[in-house]
Amino acid sequence: MNEKKLILAINPGSTSTKIAVYNGTEQLFLKNIKHTSEEIAQFAKISDQYEFRKDIILKEIEMADFNLQEFKVIVGRGGLVKPISSGVWAVNEKMKQDLLIGREGQHASNLGGLIALDIAQQIPNARAIIADPVVVDELSDLARVSGHPLMPRKSVFHALNQKVIARRYAKEVNKRYEDLNLIVVHLGGGISVGAHSKGKVIDVNQALDGDGPFSPERTGSLPVNEVIKICFSGKYSESEIKKMVVGQGGFVAYLGTNDAYKVECDAKDGDIKAAFYQEAMAYQVSKEIAAMASVLKGEVEAILLTGGIAYSKPFVDLVKERVEFIAKVHTYPGEDEMGALAQNALMLINQEVECLEYV
Repeated sequence: MNEKKLILAINPGSTSTKIAVYNGTEQLFLKNIKHTSEEIAQFAKISDQYEFRKDIILKEIEMADFNLQEFKVIVGRGGLVKPISSGVWAVNEKMKQDLLIGREGQHASNLGGLIALDIAQQIPNARAIIADPVVVDELSDLARVSGHPLMPRKSVFHALNQKVIARRYAKEVNKRYEDLNLIVVHLGGGISVGAHSKGKVIDVNQALDGDGPFSPERTGSLPVNEVIKICFSGKYSESEIKKMVVGQGGFVAYLGTNDAYKVECDAKDGDIKAAFYQEAMAYQVSKEIAAMASVLKGEVEAILLTGGIAYSKPFVDLVKERVEFIAKVHTYPGEDEMGALAQNALMLINQEVECLEYV
């Protein structure tokens, strides 16, 4: 009888916590636990929520008839730790402290590692890990140059999904990810376009708060002088301007919605404005892809489109017609963060990767 390889994956969001149980590659359980605004409001800081969320997770695991003591790995969605390389990282005390204080910022994903460590410590020989957090940093030195030393470019992107899709493509073509040059595009609430060179993302737009293409709710890059004027106009507070950039930019600013599918449907129904801004977003994504092709000196094996907007054939076609001269475009619609977390945990169990130590 095959030995069980039970994995618990934990992915905290601002108002929900997704959990999944895998035995190797087989998903046995999936639950999206919703948290009310009243429940969240009782906590002053995001890090204060981790006991509350952990207790709910443990209750769900018990109700689903899993024996907690049988789990091998507890893997949490990587949070805003210091910039680190791609891979599987042990959640140790140093990482715990950085997640608690929010070293690189407060974000619900910080809770993933905290909860993973707490649960793993209740299980003999279980390991607590995170994998490919958004702060994965493999940028070349040239990519860090912004134009001013006080404002270096940073690596913040959809590392988990980009990496798993790149490896999936490599497996499909019977090649090693570490031998390929790829451009991977995550199309979601935020959009990131990464230049993957021989297994490392050597350049990528900072997708979190103001770089690269605009997205359904983010502005992407903006004319700097216009931003300065708005900042000193006296009309807006700092928090209002930050919301303009993240949350109220992109489609939200132009069309009043962050629903890319609605924009697609409106465009199909003859809404000229919706069609225009859908094409404008595809135009900006295409420009960023072409920029990353120059980073790779034109040596591009494939362009991979993933994320929720990759379901949109009209949008994908708009991108394809501008970039297929560079390389063939492959689509991997949606994202499976839970599966990606479990895949990294399984590689650790199977000793295919080493567990890196956070210092």
